[in-house]
Amino acid sequence: MVHARSDATESLIPAPARTARTWLVVLTACAGQFLVVLDVSVVNVALPSMRADLGLSTIGLQWVLNAYSIAFAGFMLLGGRAADIFGRKRTFLVGLGLFTAASLAGGLAQEGWQLLAARAVQGLGAAVLAPATLTLVTAAVPPGPARTRAIGTWSAVGAAGGAAGGLVGGVLTDLLSWRWVLLINVPVGALVLLGAAVWLTESRNGAGRRLDLPGAVLVTGGLASVAYGIVQTEESGWTASATLLPLLGGLALLGLFVAVEARTRAPLMPLKVFRSRAVSAANVTMMVCGSASFSMWFFMTVYAQNVLGYTPLEAGLALIPSSVSVIVGSKLAPRFMAKAGATNVAVIGALIAATGFGWQSTMTADGGYLTSILGPGILMMTGVGLAATPLAALATAGAEPADAGLVSGLINTSRTMGGALGLAVLSTVAAARTGGGTGPSDLAAGYALAFRTGAGVLVTGAVLMLILLPRRVEP
Repeated sequence: MVHARSDATESLIPAPARTARTWLVVLTACAGQFLVVLDVSVVNVALPSMRADLGLSTIGLQWVLNAYSIAFAGFMLLGGRAADIFGRKRTFLVGLGLFTAASLAGGLAQEGWQLLAARAVQGLGAAVLAPATLTLVTAAVPPGPARTRAIGTWSAVGAAGGAAGGLVGGVLTDLLSWRWVLLINVPVGALVLLGAAVWLTESRNGAGRRLDLPGAVLVTGGLASVAYGIVQTEESGWTASATLLPLLGGLALLGLFVAVEARTRAPLMPLKVFRSRAVSAANVTMMVCGSASFSMWFFMTVYAQNVLGYTPLEAGLALIPSSVSVIVGSKLAPRFMAKAGATNVAVIGALIAATGFGWQSTMTADGGYLTSILGPGILMMTGVGLAATPLAALATAGAEPADAGLVSGLINTSRTMGGALGLAVLSTVAAARTGGGTGPSDLAAGYALAFRTGAGVLVTGAVLMLILLPRRVEP
């Protein structure tokens, strides 16, 4: 059941007006996605200022990042199903409203615990908002080349949000204060809320279904516990009980979730969605590739600052060409998909990104900008943009309309969990190589090994795409 304009009413609107309205919907959804992804990384360069102002400990500082990422990863499947059942517009507005209010609270925080609580609520709002953004795009644009282009725009904007984090954070922290890293979301969020209220029409395909509360509790607890275990690796290592207990507990909860979903009458995540080869394979390969690509921004930023001596603002400016490249790759992908097919474009993108990672792994302590940041960064991010769009298109093309929000939440979860796991593993790899050394040469050697490992992961992802992804899927 769909609650929107009737076909008769829609037919009275001239075609150019309908097209303009459709792309306003896409623009609104993409703006929401940009904010969500931006806040994964935008606070990185502001952490020292937060620590000085609020008196945060080293562990507390880490939880400024972790509180957001754990809530984001843990609640995303629930957010996706909520969009199907309660309506995509309503879910978008609730998620963005929660995200914006939490940004205001975090920007005005006077104590460390207030900032951490605000970041956790921000993550919850993002988890509700993110799946609705992709579902709104696929619901607004009919299947075909136009939808593929719209998904390309969504992928480009999301990637740009991650890419812009260092630059935006550096500019706001240097020119204003760390508080504006969060407060900037308030006017932007208010504008997007206004646009969403005006341009979006309500739609849902899960009317009459109830929310599977046992499934929601199990999957949220399982994903949050796994995410918690992953972020603990940086502080405690992979073999410590503080890491293994939440990881194993989370996996046990996810196993119990699968068992419950197989037996319940109205499951949160019908296991039948994985019968679609496109959905299951796209999520697996998105997680594998995301584990390398998400880490790129972190290691490029710390290399520029800790080894080459760039300021936060200079590091952000240095990565602008890479940020533009991921947008270009995402926008070019639909054109190539029409000629070569989604799977082939995804494979080519992963291999281009792997080439960039291999080039980046030749970094040295005295590297120049052109060969140590600009060139490899453009290759890496162009490849990531080319791969992300077809994977998102494949994941959503194989789903039934009633599960559109769920599969949107699923592909976002795969990318987020893959990124968190990849950053934890590659950070461990880099730390093992440095052997405790803090000199520029030691750090450069550790970061280089992380990029070589990332290149291997991307090549593995390309092979998995060739094996698992369907050769042809209608957009």
